[in-house]
Amino acid sequence: MADEESKLFSLREAEQLRTQIEPILIQMIESRRKLAELENQLGALQERIQRSGGLLVSYDKTARVRIERNRLAESIQSGLEQIHSTGCVVKDIEIGLLDFPARINGEEVYLCWRLGEDRIRFYHRQDEGFSRRKPIDPRDADYTNPIQ
Repeated sequence: MADEESKLFSLREAEQLRTQIEPILIQMIESRRKLAELENQLGALQERIQRSGGLLVSYDKTARVRIERNRLAESIQSGLEQIHSTGCVVKDIEIGLLDFPARINGEEVYLCWRLGEDRIRFYHRQDEGFSRRKPIDPRDADYTNPIQ
């Protein structure tokens, strides 16, 4: 939605939202890890079948793995949709990197947070990435309105 895409967060709003969506992000990371394991299992099985020229496999076991893989993929997609619906941007599921659109000194930026950090302390321009983030100057942090 246009309103959600154009949402600008104050530092306080972003921090409140971060605490709400952090558990969703953690669950997505765990689901992603499990999904990768299942993908590896299925890939190894496929390779064994190809190498042996048609190895007989347990249909039930393979079906259970595929069902679990699909469930995990749907869980990750659902988590992404939940987070994006708030106006927050998931930049990297693997490391738990989130960006919150904001405005500092009249420029639209992203307040940047990575899983494991105790709070949002950094920002970067919207055309920059994680490696270019800068500390938020406390004088720029208006806790009641979007950062100006």
